[in-house]
Amino acid sequence: MNLSRLLLGSTCIALAGAASAAQTLTIATVNNADMIRMQRLSQTFEQQNPEIDLNWVVLEENVLRQRLTTDIATQGGQFDVLTIGMYEASLWGDKGWLAPMIDLPADYDLDDVFPSVREGLSVDGTLYALPFYAESSMTYYRTDLFELAGLQMPEHPTWTQMAEFAEKLHKPDQDQYGMCLRGKAGWGENMALVTTVANAFGARWFDEQWQPEFNGPEWTRAATFYVDLLSKYGPPGASSNGFNENLALFNTGKCAMWVDATVAGSFVTDASQSKVADKVGFTFAPQQDTDKGSAWLYSWALAIPSTSKKQEAAKAFTTWATSRDYAKLVAETDGVANVPPGTRESTYSAEYMAAAPFAEITLESLKQADPASPSAKPVPYVGIQLVTIPEFQAIGTQVGKMFSAALTGQMPVEQMLTAVQQSTTREMKRAGYPK
Repeated sequence: MNLSRLLLGSTCIALAGAASAAQTLTIATVNNADMIRMQRLSQTFEQQNPEIDLNWVVLEENVLRQRLTTDIATQGGQFDVLTIGMYEASLWGDKGWLAPMIDLPADYDLDDVFPSVREGLSVDGTLYALPFYAESSMTYYRTDLFELAGLQMPEHPTWTQMAEFAEKLHKPDQDQYGMCLRGKAGWGENMALVTTVANAFGARWFDEQWQPEFNGPEWTRAATFYVDLLSKYGPPGASSNGFNENLALFNTGKCAMWVDATVAGSFVTDASQSKVADKVGFTFAPQQDTDKGSAWLYSWALAIPSTSKKQEAAKAFTTWATSRDYAKLVAETDGVANVPPGTRESTYSAEYMAAAPFAEITLESLKQADPASPSAKPVPYVGIQLVTIPEFQAIGTQVGKMFSAALTGQMPVEQMLTAVQQSTTREMKRAGYPK
């Protein structure tokens, strides 16, 4: 064998060894626009880290939660990076199902992350997920339609006022609907919105002895209001609409008003995807009998399951995707208003505040949200739009299905609440509550 062949053979062996040493991370995430952008921009990460390949599994919200819950509970080990929320981070971290986010790079600057977001993703001071973005909820409305109708949106509207506005702006013959709200069943879909409505009406999921309260007057008023509002002034098929569906409706000019996550601010003001980008107003989520719990607190975050055998590579990706450098990359490629919101103090620079008309409402809503006191009455749980106990995922999903059924007219509100009270009481007793 001559020297050239020997060298060529050695080179091939070296390349083969490098290729076999490359690690593939399987990342599970939700099909929200910010995560789609993260997938697109992750080419930069792969260029910077040629030894790491990324395999993406992008799923609808309800499906994602189901897949991840099954995998993590059975220690299936299908994924190396999980997109989860505050609910899962606290419960799964406590069970040891997630790798603690410790020994982060010095330039990550964890102190730049808002304390409320860090606390929501921690257990006993240990962080179990890094926040990709954080959100509260707010009211989006069409300024041109309000002006045409001679209406004025208050800074802190009540749900009663919202219903009055919706009645005046509802013109289904023109494909214009007074109010768009989540109706798709799911503990993180319709129940996130419904629970904040209930909070505003003074309701709570459980009393101080963990007894469900769906047979109380507050839930009756809140549920009746919600069903009536969407039935009278919502778009057709409201029971099938979650965050993404309502976003599409709003961006195509079919919603006069929409109450949902603050993260939608950058989408509804983006002329490349919104037909009404220059006609959107922003204000706080509606209140009613109380201002407590009227706006939620949530974070979509990246976590590493303890079953992953590629934790160092996974940590490299999660820190990159939630870093200041990633925010700069988004600003450079897609515009400063599209930087993932709600996680870092440094995001809210003068440049960002000027470019993002929704930023001030978002920031103030995040500051005011108090998961430890979500209702006018004392509660034994933590959580505004959810209840941070292991049983809530199953209970909330079942309750969400019943609310969706009430929207479609399958059962009257009173009958629905009776069924919800019975099923929730049964599941809580089975789980060992009240405690």
